[in-house]
Amino acid sequence: MHRPMDESVNEVFPSAVRPHPGEQAGPWPTGSPAGGLPDPARVDPAVLGVLLARHGWRRRGGAAGRYSRWTPPGPPGGSTSLLVPDTTAFPDSEDLLGEALTALARSAAPSAREVLVSLAVPSDEIRWWRDVPEPAAGAASWTGSEQLHGAARQILLAGALAVRGRAGYHGARHRRRALATLGSVLIGPAPGGRDLTAFVPVEAGRPLAVRLYHALHAAREAVDYQRATGGMEAFDTAVEAGVSRELTEAVIALVRGSEGAGIALDWAPAAGAPEGCPARPEPVEFSPGDLPALRRAGARYLREEPAVAVRITGAVVRLRRSGPRGAGIVRLRVLAGAEVPHVRLELDEEAYRIAGQAHLVGLPVRVEGRLESRGGFRRLTRASQVVPVQVDEEERDRLMKSLQENVDYFEEACTGE
Repeated sequence: MHRPMDESVNEVFPSAVRPHPGEQAGPWPTGSPAGGLPDPARVDPAVLGVLLARHGWRRRGGAAGRYSRWTPPGPPGGSTSLLVPDTTAFPDSEDLLGEALTALARSAAPSAREVLVSLAVPSDEIRWWRDVPEPAAGAASWTGSEQLHGAARQILLAGALAVRGRAGYHGARHRRRALATLGSVLIGPAPGGRDLTAFVPVEAGRPLAVRLYHALHAAREAVDYQRATGGMEAFDTAVEAGVSRELTEAVIALVRGSEGAGIALDWAPAAGAPEGCPARPEPVEFSPGDLPALRRAGARYLREEPAVAVRITGAVVRLRRSGPRGAGIVRLRVLAGAEVPHVRLELDEEAYRIAGQAHLVGLPVRVEGRLESRGGFRRLTRASQVVPVQVDEEERDRLMKSLQENVDYFEEACTGE
């Protein structure tokens, strides 16, 4: 059975997050977040030890109270070995840390790059994994990698949207600002389409990581409730925790085609756990059996999110009607009044004439109406009170330049199609 999809889910998802430095060949890049290797004088040995253990490195003895020896994941006997001081109290502590960081930079182990990223910029780590059959050909692995990357980005965006505001369905609202908050996130490769790690800097992204923690656990609890009782009420209360249609669609994308998938979150050891969250959060896992409940929840969120009464100020960027007279369709670039980039509205002949004149002289217009959830909050209905708005000269010049770049649209308004 065909399932209706909103426009925001179907559109190409913009890659707001930056690629992980581990995708680059050679030693640790000079263009890393820290501009090179982390400064040994600013590295806490305890934090380095926590990160090494988290990423599968094994502690293999050392001088008690002075230093420990670490080897990378994989079969024993490899050439890489790190000596990490237990404290910075000894004269050679900084030298040992510098040698350990250099060895990490030269190591071929992907986990070495991940440790260096977290040291360079203290970050909360979000890890996704998918249980998928062993691919029979390289093409299958490539497809799985693309799917995992896409699902991870959707989950990050859903979390960023929930930070901006709680809603069962966000559509185009808050999307630009939510995407902007993802600009500092580093996301790694997904070899074989099985697992992937994102690094969310604490300074800029801690609210995103905290919101995702609460939202994912609330989604898991809501699915369990629905499967046990058949009721959907838990999804209604889960909205306050950050669950939305965007999040349910992202989890569906993560699980689809797999035997199961999960998300784990680890707090930056240098910053510690945020208030109200456990020091070691439990991973959240979903299975193919959860998909019907998630689909029902997404459809429910889309259907029940109410329209919003707004007063929008926007620049007219497109005018269209079927003849030289009568009602027409206008597209506005939103300047104020709603957290969406553009809206489309139908105006009667008089309001359409006002919008056309404002467009001609480079003035925005103000209009009242209801921002409809259908179509992703991109359509304004019951439009009224259309009036030009005075702006300063600088803004007017910018709008006039936009008019010149889109002159064909204005000719359509004057002559009809």
